[in-house]
Amino acid sequence: MSNSRPLDGLLVLDFSQFLAGPSSALRLADLGARVIKIERPVGGDLCRSLYISDLEVNGDSTLFHSINRNKESFAADLKNLRHLARVRQLIARADVLIQNFRPGVMERLGLAYSAASAINPRIIYAEVTGYGDQGPWRDKPGQDLLAQAVSGLVWLSGDANQGPVPMGLSVVDMFAGAHLTQGILACLVRRGVTGKGGLVQVSLLESALDLQFEVLTTHLNDGGELPQRGTVNNANAYLAAPYGLYATADGYLAVAMTPIPRLAELLKLPALAPYEDPKSWFSERDEIKKILAAHLLTRSTSHWLTLLEEADVWCAKVLSWPELLAHDAFRVLRMVQSVQCSSGETLRTTRCPIRIDGEVLDSPVPAPRTGEHTAGILAEWKIES
Repeated sequence: MSNSRPLDGLLVLDFSQFLAGPSSALRLADLGARVIKIERPVGGDLCRSLYISDLEVNGDSTLFHSINRNKESFAADLKNLRHLARVRQLIARADVLIQNFRPGVMERLGLAYSAASAINPRIIYAEVTGYGDQGPWRDKPGQDLLAQAVSGLVWLSGDANQGPVPMGLSVVDMFAGAHLTQGILACLVRRGVTGKGGLVQVSLLESALDLQFEVLTTHLNDGGELPQRGTVNNANAYLAAPYGLYATADGYLAVAMTPIPRLAELLKLPALAPYEDPKSWFSERDEIKKILAAHLLTRSTSHWLTLLEEADVWCAKVLSWPELLAHDAFRVLRMVQSVQCSSGETLRTTRCPIRIDGEVLDSPVPAPRTGEHTAGILAEWKIES
């Protein structure tokens, strides 16, 4: 990879914790920005001790390492006036500031957008909240599962008889981080024209709603109908049979949008013959899927793949992580990189999914220890300690 990246020369101050804000700062770092993480001197980012497994690297959770690689750490107690003065001097030099405190916290610290832009009119000030800075949910904890719960997202996954089913990832946090990055980049482009900074605001709830824009648009225009999940192999409440995952004799097969008469022909399955009308593929979705599910159980996944792929039917084997990681289709992407921690431990993790000018944006720089770069940053800019 060449040394030049699109955001080389930009300075980002990352005050955020957990996932949404730090993931945005991570993406900016991958694209070339210098990211300085502002952390509490004792304990640092709360995510350092938030574990999703019993794995630990260099004294911190792998979750922290995966989100905060390629950053520097500056320790500051924002309630300490001397530390706050240092941070203000950093803000004067920064291009972007990211924070995800609850509404009102940065105002009380004297670091709200109005204060930051008074220090530095060119700064792009980016904030993530749970539910916006107004309304009855303003102070509700901004946490991914809670946002999924109140957004309606949990009524789209799983089968109809399962009740609400959350997605198995912190998907709202991730989308909020991506939306924040989009807003930051847009404001940086505008600043290149006008010279002025700006305020970027996203919330977990708004990102969860945007994630559902297709199905919510349907709900808003079909008289308020609720999503109807199937009772058999539901994969999308708004798509007709055969859309879903099916057990085979030795695994699982994903089948996407396919005309039912075509499947009846290819699979030699006369029981599907009565379902010629496309309207029936939705109205009688469960009945069709039951017939298909029973038939696909009789042979192996590879048998069905050979038959269906040759006919250009959209289908795929359902892979486990070990199967995926061993596949040439995965290896050619070069999605895994190794990060060397200061302790000597090696962490294998994913890289930035974006390529620029055909080149992969990887980085071996590990997540920092709390306050690891404080002294160096103070000396670099001659900030009084």
